[in-house]
Parts: sequence; C-alpha cells; structure tokens
Amino acid sequence: MSNAYLSISRVGMSFTRGGTTSEVLRGIDLDVQRGEFVSLIGHSGCGKSTVLNIVAGLLQPSIGGVIVDGREVGAPGPDRALVFQNHSLLPWLTVYQNVALAVDKVFRGKLGAGERRDWVLQNLEMVNMRHALQRLPSEISGGMKQRVGIARALAMKPKVLLLDEPFGALDALTRAHLQDEVMRIQAERRNTVMMITHDVDEAVLLSDRIVMMTNGPAATIGQVLDVQLPRPRERIALAGNADYNRCRQEVLSFLYEKQRKVEPLRGAPADLAQRSAALRA
Repeated sequence: MSNAYLSISRVGMSFTRGGTTSEVLRGIDLDVQRGEFVSLIGHSGCGKSTVLNIVAGLLQPSIGGVIVDGREVGAPGPDRALVFQNHSLLPWLTVYQNVALAVDKVFRGKLGAGERRDWVLQNLEMVNMRHALQRLPSEISGGMKQRVGIARALAMKPKVLLLDEPFGALDALTRAHLQDEVMRIQAERRNTVMMITHDVDEAVLLSDRIVMMTNGPAATIGQVLDVQLPRPRERIALAGNADYNRCRQEVLSFLYEKQRKVEPLRGAPADLAQRSAALRA
C-alpha cells in the first residue's frame, strides 16, 4: 500500500457513446507526497483534464482509484479544491461574498462568524485582493478574477489544490505575476498541488515533478521528470541556469521528438505490424 498523500492507482477511463467505446486513459499510476507541486503536461486531448477531474471526484474511473490522505475518492469534496482556467466566480456576488460562500459552506459550525470573516480577509490579503472586497467580478480584471478564484480555493483549506490551466487565459505579464504569487503561497502554506499546463517554462518554474503524458487514445504516463531546482525560484535568474534549461529541453524533447516517433504507430491493431515493418525497412 502506498504511503503517498495522494495516490492514483491503475486508473483507466473509457467513454461509450452510440455503441462505440473510446479508451481515454490506461494504467495511470502516480504518487504525490504531501506539500509537493506536480504538473501534468502533454498534447491536447491526452487526458490531462480527465485525470484531474477523477482526482476531484467529478468523474469516476472505469478501473482503478484515487486515495487522498488515506481515504478513497468517491465524490467531490472540500478536501480537493479545483481552480479552472475560467475563474468561475458568481457574477452577482462581490469579491468578498464569492470567497465567503465557500468558507461558510466548509466551516459553518466549526468556526464562528467573526473567525470565518477573518479567514476570508486573510486569504484575499494573501492574493493581494483585499482592496476590492465590494467589487463585482465585472468590475475587476481577468487576472484579479483568477486571484479571487485561487483565494476561494485556498480558503477551503484543501488537502490537495487542483489547478486546471489556471493562467492559460491571461496575458503574459499577468500570467507571470500570478505564477510568482502561486509560488509564494505554496512556499508559505506547503499546499499539495496538481496542475495542468501546456506551458513548458511554467511547468519547470513551478514544479517539483513534471508528469508527461503520451498521446491518446489510451494515454498514459510516458515520463516523470524531477525538477531539482532550489527554492525560492526567480524566473530571471533561472533563464541562464543550466539545470533549468536541461529540464526544459527534456520536456520539449518528450513532447516533440518522442511523440513524433510514436505517432506513426498509432492506428487499428490490424495494421500495426505493417506499420512497424515499414519503419524497420
């Protein structure tokens, strides 16, 4: 039995539509330690979001399972907070109310009203959004909305923070600022984080490990890279760092070179032998 804080064990996922079954994931095995920051990267359609949704409890795997802190995941719960690429704020609630809604749901009966209010303010302060408590989502920028979404997730005190391309819709400068914020927060609170990204530099900058997924169908984990860069990390200083560039090159090599070699072998089982013979000729 794994001693990992988050354990994904032999997870497979298939979807059936119109009598046709498609295997999306096969044999996903991954252990994540408490306080670790892990990124999932791969080409579009390789099942990264499916993995994240299974950990979140939004999808039930066809085979295998997920254990968080010794308990099997069977449904969504506040121990796993999910931040989407879209901030998903309720547009009729203020910044404060959006975070307070989650805090009240999780901690009502455990914390008094004053304690809950202080906790909401503390989390908004952490993402530098205390100045905008009474603003509606329509009155703040995209980057600010995403800060509030992160504050709402952190305020639930989740055991695992799940990030689904949280910076993908932002401009480059805002994206960089939020990456720095997430690194700072993770260093302070030691959250266990699993993040999906398509950005190689983002993965290397933020992660302790990068999980590289093969192309679908039947996608699986192709390679796991340890990012042994000291923390705290400064993006400008890392630009000329040999270890940073080695990690970056290794991920790029997997995504572009190795996947191009595998791609010709994909197809119906009946023609795999012919394709393999052609490659050897």
